[in-house]
Amino acid sequence: MAIADQSGRTVFITGASAGVGRQTAIVMAAAGATVVLGCRDAAKGAAVREHIRAVTPAARVSVVALDLASLASVRDAARQVCAEHDRIDVLINNAGVMRSPRSTTVDGFELQFGTNHLGHFALTGLLLERLLPVDGSRIVTVASPAHRQGRIDFDDLQSERRYRRSAAYAQSKLANLLFTYELQRRLAVAGATTVALAAHPGGARTELNRNLPFLFRGASWGLARPITHPVEIGALSILYAAVDPGVLGGEYYGPNGRFEFKGYPTRLESTPRSHDAASQRRLWEVSEQLTDVRYDALAKSR
Repeated sequence: MAIADQSGRTVFITGASAGVGRQTAIVMAAAGATVVLGCRDAAKGAAVREHIRAVTPAARVSVVALDLASLASVRDAARQVCAEHDRIDVLINNAGVMRSPRSTTVDGFELQFGTNHLGHFALTGLLLERLLPVDGSRIVTVASPAHRQGRIDFDDLQSERRYRRSAAYAQSKLANLLFTYELQRRLAVAGATTVALAAHPGGARTELNRNLPFLFRGASWGLARPITHPVEIGALSILYAAVDPGVLGGEYYGPNGRFEFKGYPTRLESTPRSHDAASQRRLWEVSEQLTDVRYDALAKSR
């Protein structure tokens, strides 16, 4: 996949210290973009920054401490990014956790829902003032085929009554798509040129899978290897959503192979549940209440 020259563009990537986030950062920096690495582990982020500079000596890359499981950290990171950059051309909401044992964020949210959805909901709202003035800016949120098994339990969003790892993950990934589609609707109503879309990397062989059963993880990836692909291929769908001139707001991209596990970027259809307008709006309202982040910049842009 050829990436056009990205000189003059600023790209902020969450979860950029490993996996597809790291690979996306490497490619975007090589294409000339100014890349901001949002990383929970500052040391890992610095290591990625130095690797990028070694590969692309002229690269403009920086690290911002960002723990999406802490709303205070999200606010601090957003303040820093806004102070250091007067524009953001692409925000890639990539960071996440998958199938983790039950635990909570600093703010008391179930970890997967709090990190994968609420953290990114808050971050996007806080950075919107740097995205809206940029013609054609993009917000790419990383989803998953797991959304197809997802259901939003508004009566137990934090899985306090019952916790199942896979179900909680699927709920968080469905939330990513509900958020994307509702954000795109609101952007369109406001007359903004910023667009929101989603993508997923398929079965990319990354450390995100450390909580999967043994046969589906590890260096060899055992029996799962034939239906997965390396991180370099997994990142392509995200890159496609971030830079291809033909994509439109509200679209969803992922691998073109069987079950969306591997392959090259193609436009996908998400489940009817992800397009339910009532659920989109209700989740948005709940997310505002839980994070105390309102998208005031959208109202000002009208």
